[in-house]
Amino acid sequence: MHILRLPDVKRALGHRADASVYNAIRAGLFTSGVAIGQRAKGWPDYEVHAINAARVAGKSDADIRKLVKDLHAKRCEAVAAQGVAQ
Repeated sequence: MHILRLPDVKRALGHRADASVYNAIRAGLFTSGVAIGQRAKGWPDYEVHAINAARVAGKSDADIRKLVKDLHAKRCEAVAAQGVAQ
């Protein structure tokens, strides 16, 4: 897994402005970033690819919102599983 920074996410999504990504997050159409530093966020590459694939497949905004919720849930499960394993 790779963590993509905002310029890479914008390039992958075809957005020009940072605000486009953050508006999509607020609308529930994109996952929120993960903290990779005190003032830095990044996005797991598989989440970006999954959302892009859903767009290319012609999924509706409602379908993509469900996908985003599922991706967030998987992220939380992974963190919880890792916490138990330590």
